[in-house]
Amino acid sequence: MDYEIVMGLEVHVELATKSKLFCSCSAEFGAEANENVCPACAGMPGMLPLLNKKAVELGIRAGLVTNCEITRTITFDKKNYFYPDLPTGYQITQLYAPICRNGHVEIETEAGKKRIRIKQIHIEEDAGKLVHDYLPGSSLVDFNRASVPLVEIVSQPDFRSAEEVVAYLEKLRSLLTFADVSDCRMQEGSMRCDVNISVRKAGSDKLGVRTEIKNLNSLKAIVRAIEYEAERHITALETGCEELVQETRRWDENKGETYSMRDKEDATDYRYFPNPEILPVHISDEWISEIRNSLPELAHEKYERLTQSLGLSDYDSRLITSSRNISDIFDRTMEYVNNPKEVANWIIGDLASITKEENKAYDEIVIDCEKFGKIIKMVESKVINRTIGKKVLQLVFRDDIDPESYVRDNKLGMISDSGYLENIVKEVLSENEKSVSEFKAGNQKVIGFFMGQIMRKTQGKADPASVNSILMRELNNLR
Repeated sequence: MDYEIVMGLEVHVELATKSKLFCSCSAEFGAEANENVCPACAGMPGMLPLLNKKAVELGIRAGLVTNCEITRTITFDKKNYFYPDLPTGYQITQLYAPICRNGHVEIETEAGKKRIRIKQIHIEEDAGKLVHDYLPGSSLVDFNRASVPLVEIVSQPDFRSAEEVVAYLEKLRSLLTFADVSDCRMQEGSMRCDVNISVRKAGSDKLGVRTEIKNLNSLKAIVRAIEYEAERHITALETGCEELVQETRRWDENKGETYSMRDKEDATDYRYFPNPEILPVHISDEWISEIRNSLPELAHEKYERLTQSLGLSDYDSRLITSSRNISDIFDRTMEYVNNPKEVANWIIGDLASITKEENKAYDEIVIDCEKFGKIIKMVESKVINRTIGKKVLQLVFRDDIDPESYVRDNKLGMISDSGYLENIVKEVLSENEKSVSEFKAGNQKVIGFFMGQIMRKTQGKADPASVNSILMRELNNLR
């Protein structure tokens, strides 16, 4: 029997504010445990919340880039539940008047384009973090993350495959990072995903029993968890080996399986009620227009500019716009090198290669773009050749050297003296008579061998174009 997977997502995204949602503590990631905590975010009695205006602005931005309706008067509510890292015993969130409603995002998979509907986006505070096994048999609490501002983006149950889920999350990450809403670094927990999944008979309109897979923070884990949970549901339906119940489950990456965490709560279990400590916030048309006009260039807009105005290929443009950080590196380097294709080639080829060697993601690349531009210009003007340029780029990336001083001090300038290069070429050919004979017999591959030998003798400083011209002339003279 054929089955259909039905999924909806709840995506939690930390907002790019400097301070927390209801106090002035730093929201920066990576601080020492409990370093960024005050009486307000630690839940001390009598402390009142003070709403961060920047968080509301970023919530509006999130709504604008996901085609949502912006609610003109928003309110905040209390969601009650007990958890050790939730110091107040409730979470301040939005239920009755969320900041955004009725949006959509277009995704594209191998099956084609599809519109994913967004039910709502609401602002809420994050909980703290439990640190397990810091001491044997114990768990400690870190409140640094408590009250860090989030938006939760709730989709309609429009997903039918893990591929669609990944495409949606990648599209959201692109929209939100380019709009400066969040850095969306899943490895740091600033973008997390809950997957609500059920399975039904193909063609049926009736939804199956829904389970929620909680706090998935990598695309790989999301795909594996969906595949496992879908198979668990199908097996249960076909064999009756277990009864499916509405519940929240966690993903065990090591075991490759989900496990039950708790029964799935309904809204009534949380005893929502309006938060009397935060007044309603009115969002004017003027404020929305101001934010809309301040939006930076988004990924799809930049893609069109790169392909249509700058003449880059579809492949180059897609790669550059796949990461906000890579996109910014391209723009900043272009300030020093007015050659879009050459800058793209260096980023996609050489910088990406170094990044892979360093086991870093594109979002983690840090490089001085002025120095990067100097390297490209030195190669363009034939001060150094491409091989030397790649080596200098590695040193700029790893040690932040000054490329011009390094080239000058280490005498790495390109050799283009034709007389000198001609002597080197003849020397290499005379030392490799067997390879010369292979060339005469029609083996063109030995040309690469000769080029390598010549570059070795010149310590990689020879002008490749001049060497190739001289080499081919000398080889043809030997036929």
